Amino acid sequence: MDQIHMGPVKIHLNNAKEMIKYLPRGKQWFCGGIRSAAIAAELLKAGKIIALPTDTIYGIAGLAQNEESISKLYEIKQRDSNKPLAICLSEPDEIVNWAHTQDLPEGLINALLPGPTTLILKKKDSLKEYLNPGITNIGVRVPKHKFVTDVVKFLREPIALTSANVSNARSTLHPTEFEELWPKLDGIFFEKMENKSYSNSWRRGSTIVDLSVAGEFRIVRRGISCDKTIRTLKRFNLNHIKNVKKEEPEKEDNAELKEENSESNDEKAELKAQL
Repeated sequence: MDQIHMGPVKIHLNNAKEMIKYLPRGKQWFCGGIRSAAIAAELLKAGKIIALPTDTIYGIAGLAQNEESISKLYEIKQRDSNKPLAICLSEPDEIVNWAHTQDLPEGLINALLPGPTTLILKKKDSLKEYLNPGITNIGVRVPKHKFVTDVVKFLREPIALTSANVSNARSTLHPTEFEELWPKLDGIFFEKMENKSYSNSWRRGSTIVDLSVAGEFRIVRRGISCDKTIRTLKRFNLNHIKNVKKEEPEKEDNAELKEENSESNDEKAELKAQL
């Protein structure tokens, strides 16, 4: 079929297939636009594992509906097979295809996502049984990051996403911080070439919220913008179930305020760089 009769998505994916034939030995790409997102998507479709930036820490990803890809993710991370993986989608509206949302207040999901929050929900049978076998819940991410969401849009199915580090090691903010994993990866996508000094607060990753029980929420992990997330959840009149282990105070402290101001400044700088 000639390109005149093909849609733009198909054209980008076909061009990506051709480029992958000449993939450099270093397997490193720059997240420069739609072409690099198409290349990442084609690698994932072929069952490959890639590293990519998100709106929080760096992640490694594979197809969520591909058993071999799931197995590779666990092997590369040296991750306990009993620890579940989260899925990543391109838009909040896609969540209903993979997880149960009927008990959530109307508008809640769109108030939280896209953003640095992982929602734990009851998973649907549309997800393959080999993704977190024996576990009825699923963590769902919709990052506020154009490259990641473009990749998932090309695929039209979820990716399994986990942090780009060996299990229990420090989370990473730049590919040079996980060079020991490069030989096991099929593509490393750089957002920034320089490894500048990053605030350790950004290494906390996404805030994980358990919404699997109707009418309530539980903070599983306090990550980026946790207090903001809690305020949003309470605005929808959900009951905050505290963990047995004492949680950190909900009161917003100066560090949290500085973090949110830093996020805002980073977004402004990113927009300025794109113009």
